[in-house]
Amino acid sequence: MTALRSINQDDLRNHNLSVIIDTILRSPMPLSRADLAKATGLTKATMSLLGALLLKNRVVREGNPETSQITYGRPSTPLAISHGRWAGVGLQINTDGYGCLAMDLDGSLIDSAWVHDDMHEARPDHVFSSLDALVRPLEAKLKRKRYRVVGAGLALPGLVTDDMTLLMARNLGWERLDLSRFDLVQRLDPIAGNEARLAALSQIPGYATQRSTGGGNDLLGPTDSFLYISTDIGIGGAVVRHGAIEAGDHGFAGELGHASVDLNGPTCRCGRRGCLETYAGRKALVEAAGIAAGSEALSSQAMDELYRRWQQDDPKAVDAIDRGVDAMISVIATAINIVDVDTVILGGFWSNFGGDLAQRLQNRLNQLTLGRDAVHVRVLIPSRTPNPALSGAALIGLRRFIDNPLGFFDD
Repeated sequence: MTALRSINQDDLRNHNLSVIIDTILRSPMPLSRADLAKATGLTKATMSLLGALLLKNRVVREGNPETSQITYGRPSTPLAISHGRWAGVGLQINTDGYGCLAMDLDGSLIDSAWVHDDMHEARPDHVFSSLDALVRPLEAKLKRKRYRVVGAGLALPGLVTDDMTLLMARNLGWERLDLSRFDLVQRLDPIAGNEARLAALSQIPGYATQRSTGGGNDLLGPTDSFLYISTDIGIGGAVVRHGAIEAGDHGFAGELGHASVDLNGPTCRCGRRGCLETYAGRKALVEAAGIAAGSEALSSQAMDELYRRWQQDDPKAVDAIDRGVDAMISVIATAINIVDVDTVILGGFWSNFGGDLAQRLQNRLNQLTLGRDAVHVRVLIPSRTPNPALSGAALIGLRRFIDNPLGFFDD
């Protein structure tokens, strides 16, 4: 029997600090020390001591005293996340390019860079070297601004194991790639993950940065459950349960793009037939509409042309989109019946088709799900954020700090 590790005072203090930071991030309104003590279950004395530690290390700052309500004694002073001290770095390699991003704990974007390029069959050494060169000026900027980089994430369009092996990224042409051999990975020590799951993290309010308020950003709460669909050349997915990713036993959960729509359908790059990707992926749609074929079907110009023709009711474009929608409805309905969530977030290029298509999906899903008499499925289009997986990669880097704040404090 394995002995349980004992918990000392530092462990308890670290846990309590993490809970306080998490509570502030997820709150839609400023919280005073008294509010935080009530929300976390900590005593006011403990909250006072830990609040002082967070102030000292520039994790939080004191806001203006709250005077809008009748109070007895001193007005309550809210604590807000500080700006300019703690940063996470996101890295991404995708089929259409590569990029980097730095995000402040308060949710503000510090800087980002993206290089558009056709990455199919690109050599891994060349790609990681180029990404390394791209991120170095960003690192220098963070150093000049006196940021402390607390972690990094790396989003990839494939299956990544816990030991930093990219098992496969078929749309890049990469297989069994040891990520730890690259200088960039050795220097920044990123947490690598599938791009769909990291993009899903960017949809969770307050996951690792201050929750935004207003502006239509309140459709989801920090502990909501949803199915995220990432659409590009390939199609990925992620299940979020009560505000946390369900990765599965091996970290590969959510591969909706390789759910089979027709066992006798088109051959997929994964080797199977009739995968959702072969009906609803970007390249598949462009080819089905007769716009372009092969490598030319991968361009953003080809996708723009598909959208233009669809708007003009071109028969081949409309038919391609209709078949893609039907394939997605079939797979998503099955997924909902299996994982039992009532919210679907449609990300990637399919979100460009707008609310009418989302409503069409929603109507059909509510006809097909088994729990339709008790559950209403909603399909949401996320806010237009360039490269959400890149933001998610920075968030997973920041999460390292939130989960272990004492590991980064000076004393």
